[in-house]
Amino acid sequence: MKLYKYIYLAIAVIILASCESTPKSQPNAIPATPLQKTVTLDKNFKIASGQTVYVPVYSHIYHHNRQEIFELAATLSIRNTDLTNPIIVTSVRYYNSEGKLVKQYLERPIQLDALASTDFFINRNDTSGGLGANFIVEWVAQTEISEPIVEAVMIGTDFQQGISFISPGRVIKSQNNDKRSLLK
Repeated sequence: MKLYKYIYLAIAVIILASCESTPKSQPNAIPATPLQKTVTLDKNFKIASGQTVYVPVYSHIYHHNRQEIFELAATLSIRNTDLTNPIIVTSVRYYNSEGKLVKQYLERPIQLDALASTDFFINRNDTSGGLGANFIVEWVAQTEISEPIVEAVMIGTDFQQGISFISPGRVIKSQNNDKRSLLK
């Protein structure tokens, strides 16, 4: 009978020893994105290439015969794929299902160096965009470059159910070898 007491005591000690408190994370301890390098484009900036990219974003999707809504967080990712040259992201705008501007993300253009990337996040609880939300991203470069990758990643989890998918951007306007300056 005394042997069982020692076994139970050993199990209790092992369980208690394996428990450790997890420190609470600080909300802004680690920034989500690297600092964005803002730039000023003047009349001498010559555009060699550029694009306007449309990126569909889904704030929610329907499931269970359209009777329930599954809310999604979205991350817009802009990646400079050029090995040597920077690009300038001049505008990132978020529109809702009705085509109305919800948010302008950049106050000033930002530079993405070769192989650099940046992202913009929409919280899962932000349903201002609706099911037909989209981003319009505009970028330019002073040299011919390889096209950046512009896409959105949507993700949502509830209990033991989760969903994630990407939505690639589509070029809706291009600028190539334009000898005009950006600002007149």
